[in-house]
Amino acid sequence: MEEPNNSDLGCDPKPQVLYRCKKCRRIVASHELIVPHKRGEGQKCFKWRKRSNDPLEMEKEPPECSSIFVEPMKWMQSVEEGCVGDKLQCMGCKARLGSFNWAGMQCNCGAWVNPAFQLHKNRMDECSL
Repeated sequence: MEEPNNSDLGCDPKPQVLYRCKKCRRIVASHELIVPHKRGEGQKCFKWRKRSNDPLEMEKEPPECSSIFVEPMKWMQSVEEGCVGDKLQCMGCKARLGSFNWAGMQCNCGAWVNPAFQLHKNRMDECSL
């Protein structure tokens, strides 16, 4: 006898993830809009002035990314106005959620993302549906 799979049961294999502003709970992104990037090599990827002086710190595993990178969206007013780089503010409460730069930005893991629309995880709540 054949076992039913998830699509036959009418449920998604993984729950949809939404990101909401911590301050006003407005939806700012969904999992489908995240731009994945390969994890960098940590401190080795940063300019020498941004690196730690501790040689043991250089050998450690790169930290978990503290931000997500997303596709540009309509609520990003600075992007709509044609700016090259600026802060990203919540449409509801004007809280700063991150920043963007068409020339690219470096993640805290060391990877470069180009173009970069970065939203900080500590400014948002991750909600599963």
